[in-house]
Amino acid sequence: MLDIKFLRENPEIVKQNIRNKFQDQKLPMVDEVIALDKRNREIKNEVEALRANRNKLSKQIGALMGQGKREKAEEIKKQVAAQAGQVEALSQEEKEVEENIRRIMMVIPNIIDPSVPIGKDDSENVEIEKFGEPVVPDFEIPYHTEIMERFDGIDLDAAREVAGNGFYYLMGDIARIHSAVISYARDFMINRGFTYCVPPFMIRSKVVTGVMSFAEMESMMYKIEGEDLYLIGTSEHSMIGKFIDSLTPEAELPKTLTSYSPCFRKEKGAHGIEERGVYRIHQFEKQEMIVVCKPEDSMMWYDKLWQNTVDLFRSLDIPVRTLECCSGDLADLKVKSCDVEAWSPRQKKYFEVGSCSNLGDAQARRLGIRVKGEDGKKYLAHTLNNTVVAPPRMLIAFLENNLNEDGSVNIPKALQMYMGGIEKIVPKH
Repeated sequence: MLDIKFLRENPEIVKQNIRNKFQDQKLPMVDEVIALDKRNREIKNEVEALRANRNKLSKQIGALMGQGKREKAEEIKKQVAAQAGQVEALSQEEKEVEENIRRIMMVIPNIIDPSVPIGKDDSENVEIEKFGEPVVPDFEIPYHTEIMERFDGIDLDAAREVAGNGFYYLMGDIARIHSAVISYARDFMINRGFTYCVPPFMIRSKVVTGVMSFAEMESMMYKIEGEDLYLIGTSEHSMIGKFIDSLTPEAELPKTLTSYSPCFRKEKGAHGIEERGVYRIHQFEKQEMIVVCKPEDSMMWYDKLWQNTVDLFRSLDIPVRTLECCSGDLADLKVKSCDVEAWSPRQKKYFEVGSCSNLGDAQARRLGIRVKGEDGKKYLAHTLNNTVVAPPRMLIAFLENNLNEDGSVNIPKALQMYMGGIEKIVPKH
């Protein structure tokens, strides 16, 4: 959410930013907010003047009563009562105006960083850099569920009976690799100085609207019926929510946390749910990282965060690339974002396995995450988040890139200690 003062003083910058995000339907909102803001300030001035006048009249009443001029005092009392009614009516209007301002400001997109490429959708995202050599072996690589089935490692039919499409049972060696990757990712981030955390898996609506846009909320979140609670779609939501209404001394920044959680997503309007795959699903587990920092440090942390994910995937012998998200592919709160994509030897292309985002002070403004500087001044923090790893999607890349012609799968050295020391898993079929 933007600072109302910034919008008031820079309406054309805000409008151009909306155009850059190809959301022209939101352009009238800028003028609407400006008009509401003007009315809001007028109301405040009127209320202040009425209250000052009421105080003045109250003093006159006291003086007249002291002089025995009761009739005159009663007339002024009527004026005071009438002005009190005006103040009450104006205060109610002020509340309604401020609610309308906040409602509109919540959907006006954040100002994107000048370095973000302008483009309409994800088809115009820009490749930045590749890490590792993508290899296509001289043998055919099966679909990922076929690989898993050779190890008796997945049961989609039973999951479909129990919960429907978009769910799965992972079994045996495949389930073990899944857990090993999560444990390895946890320790990987701890070794890079992040504090490990297991957060709440449900959050209240005030946190949901503080960390994401309404459009994201509608397409992602599961609501708990009869409760002011939502299942988290990603642990960064409850992790950022940890700092709601906080005032952190500047010397204690940055806050660097890495979290484990299950994640739940409706995936509404997201190309449907595959019946035989685990790429787009309703439930998965994830290791996440978040940073709360000073504004001047946020871009430095942005580069560190995505590099962590690249380094982790490379340590598991998986080639990756980074892709700069264009303006039209950025969610409304994001200042800058990039995707990390893993190489798929079967598809002979890269696919998304993680996303890194700098949200500037947007989440901090909504949630009241403030910093107290050494000079005593208070200001809004910047927040960032990034996926460390999110199996089982990551398992697709892992299995394809470590598959041997005989159907066995190599266990990279970094993961072997989490797999009981084994170097290879062998299929049952």
